[in-house]
Amino acid sequence: MSAQRMTLEPRKPLGHASPARAGRSLRLAAGLIALAIPLSGCGTGALWDKFTAKDDTFVEEPADKLYNEGLYLMNQRKDNKAASKKFEEVDRQHPYSDWARKSLLMSAYSFYNSGDYDSCIGAATRYVTLHPGSPDAAYAQYLIAASHYDQIPDISRDQGRTEKAIAALEEVIRKYPTSEYSTSAKAKLEGARDQLAGKEMDVGRYYMEKRDYTAAINRFKTVVTRYQTTRHVEEALARLTEAYMAIGIVGEAQTAAAVLGHNFPDSRWYKDAYNLVKSGGLEPSENKGSYISRAFKKLGLG
Repeated sequence: MSAQRMTLEPRKPLGHASPARAGRSLRLAAGLIALAIPLSGCGTGALWDKFTAKDDTFVEEPADKLYNEGLYLMNQRKDNKAASKKFEEVDRQHPYSDWARKSLLMSAYSFYNSGDYDSCIGAATRYVTLHPGSPDAAYAQYLIAASHYDQIPDISRDQGRTEKAIAALEEVIRKYPTSEYSTSAKAKLEGARDQLAGKEMDVGRYYMEKRDYTAAINRFKTVVTRYQTTRHVEEALARLTEAYMAIGIVGEAQTAAAVLGHNFPDSRWYKDAYNLVKSGGLEPSENKGSYISRAFKKLGLG
């Protein structure tokens, strides 16, 4: 991103007291008098100034100066953490200014560059909330999605972050379909969907090893019905052929093999599925009413 450099603004009597209380009052009075003596001396001006001086440690700096210092730290020094502090200082010292708006987006960007994804999401979300009509709102929304996407975990772990990435990427595409970030969001979206399909396949294979074919079918079915455009769909169809043959539902096995052969005729998975069906004395044959067939018809792949 680039940014243009801009120039810009009498007491009442106490009454009678007990001897003990009177003693305490005298001691307190004596203490106050003792404190007052050095303060009233002619050589105590510096001490008095220390007590009465104003705190001038805070000095407000021009917004453009802070902003450009942030750019320098980010672009020249590659110190994104220090840069983000400069941008945040613009917002603190000059809230409601145009510089504050620019700095909020730049702080989100510097947080992203430093790998502080949660802070990036917070700053970018604030930008979208405060400036939804800004030309840069699309980029702020994209930073939110990219921050989630870059934290997608391995398929062996919980995929909650992947789900968040998908939702945020879809938001970019829905809100800003003609922006330059929509194309990148679509590519990332396919990658995130591929990750979820991979998770389903991983669990499905586990159930296949345990010979829990019904549980395995449910996982492979999810891939076929929800993630047909991912690289895992070929294997999912082959695994469905295998699982359905194992439990004797040969019609679905034949359909899975037929759909696999129709859409991916050169796939090694089709060769395996074809041989498996043939070993049972059958041929791949598509049942148009099967969920497998309908899933691909919906995408125009059947």
